[in-house]
Amino acid sequence: MKTTCHSEYGKLKSVFIKKPEAAFVSEQQVNNQWKELNFLSKPDFSKAIAEHVEFEKILSRSGASISYLPFDSKVTMDSMYCRDASIATDFGMIICNMGKAQRKNEPTAERLAFEKKEIKILGEIKSPGTLEGGDVAWIDSKTLAVGHTYRTNDSGISQLRNLLEPIGIEVIVASMPHYKGKADVFHLMSVLSPVDKDLAVVYSPLMPISFRNTLLERGFSFVEVPDSEWDSMGCNVLAMAPREVVMVKGNPITKHRLELVGCIVWEYEGNEISVKGGGGPTCLTRPIERFI
Repeated sequence: MKTTCHSEYGKLKSVFIKKPEAAFVSEQQVNNQWKELNFLSKPDFSKAIAEHVEFEKILSRSGASISYLPFDSKVTMDSMYCRDASIATDFGMIICNMGKAQRKNEPTAERLAFEKKEIKILGEIKSPGTLEGGDVAWIDSKTLAVGHTYRTNDSGISQLRNLLEPIGIEVIVASMPHYKGKADVFHLMSVLSPVDKDLAVVYSPLMPISFRNTLLERGFSFVEVPDSEWDSMGCNVLAMAPREVVMVKGNPITKHRLELVGCIVWEYEGNEISVKGGGGPTCLTRPIERFI
């Protein structure tokens, strides 16, 4: 089977994750960092470890090769949300430049991990540009959507275009709303999770109209997340394979709607590792290759 990095829904072949033991590190570090990093409340360290074990067991069902990002003293608890520091392409990894100041060291840490695995680096986003991986999603093999947010600015998007457009990748921009402002973690993938070539989980009230229409014009159907399941991360859904997905427990309406369109749904307890830090299953993973 062929593989690609240009997919959000193909069967997972390889993925990076970071365990709470390497990111949260200790009860003391959780105590010292959770407020500054804008977690909703203090995570329980031992429960976080148990939740992540459950999440990893589900992820392993995909048969993917799982690599682990190591402890790094220069990064914070947020480094568990490892999607944000990089973007995977068939031409190599793009190393991001974080819009959240406390996360500035994560891209370098991930780059070292990729180089150790002999994964090619295509380029990096440099200041004054900012770009976070949660603002980026493959729409198809030749189209990358990027959210213009408080975490991803015009310069970052311009640099992304300069890296990708010469090699035949179209970059389309979704100009995201203010929502809760600069302190909140609000990415493009907060409102969009592609789960098949023509199916995406969306939260329409916070989607830009033009971007939503673009997806419809390209043949997408939507699983709409209700208002009651927005805060519980109903829209943050990771595809392990086409229409086989992972989501945080506590979103029964979205789960039912996914099942109605033929999806297999796996759930995990994510109060400590997902809800409190604003990072669902897409955020907890840095997929590299998928089968097509």
